[in-house]
Amino acid sequence: MITAVLISIMLLGLSSTSQAAGPSFSKDLMPILRTQCAICHLTGQEQGNLALPPAKAYASLVNVKSTEAPALTRVTPGQPDKSYLIAKLEGTQIKAGGKGARMPFAGAPLPADKIKLFRDWIAAGAAKN
Repeated sequence: MITAVLISIMLLGLSSTSQAAGPSFSKDLMPILRTQCAICHLTGQEQGNLALPPAKAYASLVNVKSTEAPALTRVTPGQPDKSYLIAKLEGTQIKAGGKGARMPFAGAPLPADKIKLFRDWIAAGAAKN
């Protein structure tokens, strides 16, 4: 009986640890940014002053003030609802105090499961992993 309880506690601990880690920036998000976003946000001199190729994406997003919504940060670790990136992906940028179009521009919106990856990554602390 005690062994079963200890095993259950250990499994719960492992489960919460893996959930807390969240999605990986390089494995889960970078492929989306590369194929859906970096086409237009290549150098950082384009609209929004945002560079999203692999070598620049993290530094362009995390703890960086938005040029479209200066009161907001592009990605605020631990706070997806205060991250302008989420507003742009969900199409709520105007309500959030920003401007411009929903991203990706001139394309279909990202599917909900892809946006959830960004939300979960931010909620987990927006690690550079």
